[in-house]
Amino acid sequence: MGKLTDRQALQYWEDFRLNLERSTSIDIEESEAEKSKRIAKLEADPEAWFAYYFPNYYTSKPAKFHLKATKRLLANSKWYEVRAWSRELAKSVRSMMEVLYLGLTGEVKNVLLVSNSQDNAKRLLKPFMINLESNNRIKNDYGDQESLGSWEDGEFTTRKGVSFRAIGAGQSPRGTRNESYRVDFLLIDDFDTDEECRNTKVINQKWNWLEQALLPTVSISGKYRILFNGNIIAKDCCITRAIGKAKHVDVINIRDKSGKSVWPDKNTEENIDFFLSMISYASAQKEFFNNPVTEGTIFKEVRWGEVPRIERFKFLVAYGDPAPSNKENKDNCYKFVGLLGELEGNFYVITCYLEHAINSKFIGWFYDLEDYVKGRTQVFNYVENNSLQDPFYEQVLKPLIFDLGKLRSHYMFLVPDERKKPDKYARIEGNLEPINRQGRLIFNIAEKTNPHMQRLEEQFKAVDPQLSSHVDGPDGVEGAVWVLNSKSLQLAPIKIGNKFKNTKRY
Repeated sequence: MGKLTDRQALQYWEDFRLNLERSTSIDIEESEAEKSKRIAKLEADPEAWFAYYFPNYYTSKPAKFHLKATKRLLANSKWYEVRAWSRELAKSVRSMMEVLYLGLTGEVKNVLLVSNSQDNAKRLLKPFMINLESNNRIKNDYGDQESLGSWEDGEFTTRKGVSFRAIGAGQSPRGTRNESYRVDFLLIDDFDTDEECRNTKVINQKWNWLEQALLPTVSISGKYRILFNGNIIAKDCCITRAIGKAKHVDVINIRDKSGKSVWPDKNTEENIDFFLSMISYASAQKEFFNNPVTEGTIFKEVRWGEVPRIERFKFLVAYGDPAPSNKENKDNCYKFVGLLGELEGNFYVITCYLEHAINSKFIGWFYDLEDYVKGRTQVFNYVENNSLQDPFYEQVLKPLIFDLGKLRSHYMFLVPDERKKPDKYARIEGNLEPINRQGRLIFNIAEKTNPHMQRLEEQFKAVDPQLSSHVDGPDGVEGAVWVLNSKSLQLAPIKIGNKFKNTKRY
């Protein structure tokens, strides 16, 4: 929820309350014996408990990682876990259901919710409060929770004696007691901010406060659960430091390693594709893949400029970097085919294709670039083919080249780039950063609105050896530059000077 005016916020929470009351109907004909039996059955099955008491939240079948996380948290009375879950995976909602389950069943007595600011902490605690006030099913089964004199935003205690308090980073948590009970559930949610993560001094201060003031609110000898929710939004932030300390770490991205939605019952492939298409590569990696891409680590910017007429180039290189995956729009490697040329020491990225694509589409891009050039100069077509890719090239790409050539009545010849390559990031930085820094790597400004070229610019700015960012585009550009340099040497005319005459007589 964005920043609202006081009136808007009041209306928002009032609508929230009304929807909650409507969605939690009860059976007024149920006997006390039937109710007791039903409650006992629900409490024995936390997922069924969540589904019954929170029907307006529990709208999709939970994923396996949800079930495992809840089972771990409920089973351990001394626990410290980090959940680095992507956006749209219900971090805060599931945590709320778990905390209320533990509170209403008598397992926890003192809940402290901590966020980046007190306002944000209060906002995150507000749904807890409204559910305890207005959820008809909770009130019917566990009684009225609102207690007179101790019920206000940010700090309240139920009639059953369970206290809740919200504080922001840096505020004093000392003395957070509920009679004799120390904090036994410490929920840290949305603790890091983008601005703070740019300042190591601020992160150090927040982390020192967390370790020295916040964590000691729990009792060493007593029961406690510490749950740290968030995204990995920077290489150094509080959640990454917590990852090094926690008993268990759960890093869950919007898609798994196979490129499939980790929660398909809620987040379909089509919906993920559509949303990710609206944001930059760097933003998607940070918010949905726990991969905090720092733009400008190696390539602070790229240069867009005019490209000379195609006829002026002695030759061009179309270079392809094939990802072995044969899937479109997934979190697999990107396929790349770029058209580059060199003239007077400048390297021009004339146009490119860069996206998740099936193999036949990848081969088709070479034909598309041939149509782009229209015979105005010679084009050498290369495809990366290192030792790991060789079976893929022979068994997959070559048959596709033949099939597509037969279909088009024109066969395309691709030369495998079989050189032994050093480390990918070392090659990209060593071979491309100097010419980019000198302004000699030029992106075609006429193609600036081309989403493939925009994606290439994003990947250049995301290059960082310490992060698992996609660099398939820059990797392909490096291959093309290497071929351009090699071909220039091969095709350079051999100069024969005048024969030296030694006039010295013996």
